[in-house]
Amino acid sequence: MNGLLKSLVVAGMLATLAGLPPVGAVQGAESTDAGEPSTATATGADSVPHRDRMVWVVDLDGALGPATSDLIIRSIDDAWEAGAQALVIRMDTPGGLDKSMRELVQAILAARLPVITFVAPNGARAASAGTYIAYASHIVAMAPATNIGSSTPVSIAPTPAPATPASKPEDEGSPPAEPPQDAMMRKVVNDAVAYLQGLAELRGRNIEWAEDTVRHGANIRASEALANNVIDLVTENLTTLLDAVDGWEVALESGIVTLQTRNAGIHHVEVDWKHELLTLITDPTIAYGLLIFGIYGLILEFYNPGMFFPAVIGIVCLLLGAYGLQMLPVNYAGLALIVVGIGMMVAEVFTPTLGALGVAGVVAFVMGSLMLMDTQAPEFGLPVAVIAAFAASTAAIMLFAVGAAVRARAARVRTGREGMVGAEVEVLEGFPGPGRVHAFGENWQARSDAPLGAGSRARVSAVDGLILVVDAIDNTEQGQEPG
Repeated sequence: MNGLLKSLVVAGMLATLAGLPPVGAVQGAESTDAGEPSTATATGADSVPHRDRMVWVVDLDGALGPATSDLIIRSIDDAWEAGAQALVIRMDTPGGLDKSMRELVQAILAARLPVITFVAPNGARAASAGTYIAYASHIVAMAPATNIGSSTPVSIAPTPAPATPASKPEDEGSPPAEPPQDAMMRKVVNDAVAYLQGLAELRGRNIEWAEDTVRHGANIRASEALANNVIDLVTENLTTLLDAVDGWEVALESGIVTLQTRNAGIHHVEVDWKHELLTLITDPTIAYGLLIFGIYGLILEFYNPGMFFPAVIGIVCLLLGAYGLQMLPVNYAGLALIVVGIGMMVAEVFTPTLGALGVAGVVAFVMGSLMLMDTQAPEFGLPVAVIAAFAASTAAIMLFAVGAAVRARAARVRTGREGMVGAEVEVLEGFPGPGRVHAFGENWQARSDAPLGAGSRARVSAVDGLILVVDAIDNTEQGQEPG
């Protein structure tokens, strides 16, 4: 239902595409944080007074995925082209996909204007991927009652093993012992540690805590983060933030710039149709459904060539689903199992094997669906209920098709010469010898060795060219030889 609502929203947005504001449009006379200056209604940057004293604000609210990462990256470029003083990422995130996080971090490091991460409002968090983004930003601020940390990669987060009798008790005050990890876990954790420490070294932030938040999932509140040099300041809202950083010098790749943000105007970046569409098709459930419906459409077209409509819909769904999946952490072995499973179920319909191919296809389909998303992030996983629904519907279609094929094979032939044999006819002229009968709505030439009177009923026993060979019904039913 949620996917259907998203589809309706996107359809409406595409229908009114010409009237949508571009990314970076100014919100008219609107304030999000208490005490923020209102922005004047404007249709473009040129109509805003003091263009060189503008600050752009984009929200990262929720899990970080391909759509949100794309929006923020585009906003960074658009803000620089508009001559903004800085871009503020107002963040409240539980984390997100590693690929999207790294793309966004690279964009921040290469930004041609200062990027400020502001963990807000009160009660917000910068967890997991949000910590990496904050460490990469030129300036990091947090509102009171917020927290940052818990940066262990979710897909390989180690599970503590029960202590053995031979284990040594930990010394008081020593850091907690790390649970055992296999080689792959150590590789991924060490990579994440080095990555975050590199960002900490670049921005002059706490390197030791960067390791602690990755290895042990450390998480700290705003005041503690400020005291430990994890962030740069704690501030109430966006207005006090801009006043506080006014005059700060920020090092960019192009050189040192001095912020002039006091009393600056504010652009609130609004989402556009591209962001909404990308959000829709990169939802794992939607992308998965588009892929399956696309395959179904092509199968229907191959089964009934010339319909065209299933093929067109199938190709569109398949391409949209493939585009969405390629932006997600997909396990291609799982994708291959899904395709093979559907192929086996289709093969069962055309070459019935008493269910062997069909059952194997259902198993491959379910296993592939469970393996499809190569992440344990709950926001980007495939719900088991969705997998079960698609598997059940596919199996039901297969069983229906197989049942229809079995019934058709057992049924009497109803067309052609074979379909004429056994049909009842009305005798028009007496037999034996040649004569005429009324059959299949027409008068036919016929012959019979049995004595048949006009108006009696007979049964077709054979077809000789255009002549029907008929027998008396009584003789046929009793299994007697005609004569």
